[in-house]
Amino acid sequence: MPTAPGRRPQPAAAPLALAAALLAGLAAACAGPSRGAPPAAAAPGAAAAAAPTPAAPATAPAPPAPPVQARILTINDFHGQLTPTTSSGRPIGGGAVLVSYLKAEAAERPTATLIVHAGDLVGASPPASALLQDEPTVALFNLLGNSRCRRIGEAPRPGVPTAADPRDHRWASWLDSSCNLAATLGNHELDEGRDELLRLLGGGNHKAGPFLENPWGGARYPSLSANIVETASGRPLLPPYVVKQVEGVNVAIIGLTLREAPTVVTPAGVAGLTFLDEAEAANRWIEILKVRNIRAFVVLLHQGGKQAPYPGPTRVEPGGADLAEVERIVGRLDEAVDVVVTGHDHSFTNAFLPNRGQKPVLVVQAFSKGTGYARVDLDLDRASGDVIKASAAVERTWGDAGPGLTPDSDAAALVAAATARVAPIISEVVGQAPVALRARGDAAGESELGDLVTDAQRAYVPGAQIAISNPGGLRADLSSGPVTWGALFAVQPFNNDLVAMDLTGAELLRLLEQQWQGADRARMLQVSGMSFTWSRSARPGAKVVKASVGGKVLDAKATYRVVVNAFLASGGDGFTVLADGRRRAMLGQDLEALVTYVKALPGRRIVPPPGRRIVAVH
Repeated sequence: MPTAPGRRPQPAAAPLALAAALLAGLAAACAGPSRGAPPAAAAPGAAAAAAPTPAAPATAPAPPAPPVQARILTINDFHGQLTPTTSSGRPIGGGAVLVSYLKAEAAERPTATLIVHAGDLVGASPPASALLQDEPTVALFNLLGNSRCRRIGEAPRPGVPTAADPRDHRWASWLDSSCNLAATLGNHELDEGRDELLRLLGGGNHKAGPFLENPWGGARYPSLSANIVETASGRPLLPPYVVKQVEGVNVAIIGLTLREAPTVVTPAGVAGLTFLDEAEAANRWIEILKVRNIRAFVVLLHQGGKQAPYPGPTRVEPGGADLAEVERIVGRLDEAVDVVVTGHDHSFTNAFLPNRGQKPVLVVQAFSKGTGYARVDLDLDRASGDVIKASAAVERTWGDAGPGLTPDSDAAALVAAATARVAPIISEVVGQAPVALRARGDAAGESELGDLVTDAQRAYVPGAQIAISNPGGLRADLSSGPVTWGALFAVQPFNNDLVAMDLTGAELLRLLEQQWQGADRARMLQVSGMSFTWSRSARPGAKVVKASVGGKVLDAKATYRVVVNAFLASGGDGFTVLADGRRRAMLGQDLEALVTYVKALPGRRIVPPPGRRIVAVH
């Protein structure tokens, strides 16, 4: 295995030795009795001393025990969406409706159901969650836990181990094999850095708290990551796996975060952490767990792809799918892996993809923001502990049908309390929008909302000639009608600092070319104070046909004052040119700039800015 960045080279056996030392005894205790262990040897001479035994009458062999019919309910990319949204004019999602659906499904197999999340449970959240440091969202997921799920620091039940390494003692109560919940980290869990993540999960009041719970107790479920390690020590930041028992059969769950997380998280968010190759990290722990005769493996992977949605059980042929990123990982996973729950793409996936042994692996993803979930049904062989059958269906969480008609009362009370707590802030009307402004770009890549946001940033920073925003910085559309502070927060929920810098025209051209970084789809920047034309047919590196600043052709030798958010300023999303900007200054935050700009508009009237800034030609 190649040496991971930031780690000292080790002998080939060292990763397995380190892994075993980190959580010594956890696999043994959580996994329960080993299956297939040889019988104890008889004492010497015992056979000779034994009296002859008459032959037993021939009887028909006992029929094999029926398989355990296990169920795994999966969600991904919830992003703190506590309140319902709409789709095709119908209410969908929201915390209370989602919990109602999941509880109804779990009630069908109460002793054989697990509920898992594949990352980005929090981050880029609406105000009811984000302004309360996403504590209400963690509390919502806690509601899905059974009586065996415990917070960090709560005494585990008898027989649940504590880790051999003192650093890992605080996570021990999470690893109860009979708790029905598990999650992995996405990139957004790290938006505010490691310390805030560990506080949110482990408990303790935020400096701006307490909020709804005093003191904040943290998560009642394990968050897992096998491929995020502390750079200095090489030790996992969180438990890499947990082993659940489903009617006596062991099921290992391994968590993985996309390796490219540092490119989509601010440097401060991932400081001191190293992200290992997903497949290599998973396979390392699988080898350890197979020694315990564990044969059923579920991977929670915050990386995914897109596939045309369809109803009903898994189809053999994915058809028209864009699954290259997840295929790259699944195709290198150990043959023992049975299910991969994916995320990050906010899309639909329900397909069989081959692992490194060409065994078909069930791969699922259930949209995002609580608008769907996947129901994964597994048949587990009671004797071998292996998965002998797997299938899934991705369901939508409609608020006007089925369990959505009776939202969960505890979840509804939690959402109501969070909403009431932030209402005085988010309900202030700051403007009026005669028409809706979309965050998604048009065919050329230009977004009406992106034009508004970059105009606001350029106006906010004295001397700025150009403002540039990243495509992932716009998190919601702006609806027509009264526009509240909360609506603007939903557009820009990160509270990114604004950074002004000097760039030459040549650097700006290189920056524009970085929108096509060899990926299948471009990452189109939004701009103010400049415009550019690009060619669909040109090769990457030569896509930009022309560019102008302030109505004049961009001068490669001239210096321009540019404002971007702190994420972009650090080279985020692969826009590395911006990390080299000179004469840098930090001047306020993106949301503050947007609110200030809207309040200063004539009549506070928000309309799409005129003219074209991005043009595509063939």
